[in-house]
Amino acid sequence: MSVYDGDVAVVTGDTGAGGIEIAVESKGVLCATGKAALGEAATAPKLEDFQQAAPPTVRPPADERSLAPGTCLGIAPFPITPEFAAQYLANVRETLPLYCAEGLGHPGILLRLCNWALTHNVVLGPWIHVASKVQNFRAARVGEELSVRARISANYERKGHRFVELDALVIAGARAPAARILHTAIWRPRQRKSQTI
Repeated sequence: MSVYDGDVAVVTGDTGAGGIEIAVESKGVLCATGKAALGEAATAPKLEDFQQAAPPTVRPPADERSLAPGTCLGIAPFPITPEFAAQYLANVRETLPLYCAEGLGHPGILLRLCNWALTHNVVLGPWIHVASKVQNFRAARVGEELSVRARISANYERKGHRFVELDALVIAGARAPAARILHTAIWRPRQRKSQTI
């Protein structure tokens, strides 16, 4: 089951062994599961380990060549303006006062930027963001400029779907790693076979 833009999703969390087990339901159906945990403090990777890339002026169509493993992707630097931050909170129906009180960028913004690393570099048809594994190093703050340096780590087929995996580093203020995100998307969903009647 998928959750589509505009659907209401209910997210619950239960404390389990070593973290919080998360469930996402929509229309009474379990749509996704996840886990949040505090791991060992990790050292942020060096910026030099992630090549900087600018999105192309003319985006090529998404295919096995344009999304080949090893390809580097990037976005134009993106400022988290107060207006954008407020609109994002409204769009995702976030009511926790912490974000406004502390001037914090919502962590979902970082995932959106990883989506942009795909959509700003290739022309996609229908596609689905299916998973992200996030390691945070610092909070992103309203007023900061964020960028993404990503490289494609895999492009493969599973059950008729074409998947792409990105190893992305989100950078705040041009020099400070904010998060490393292993981002997975179906860039070409399985095609239905046409039936003749």
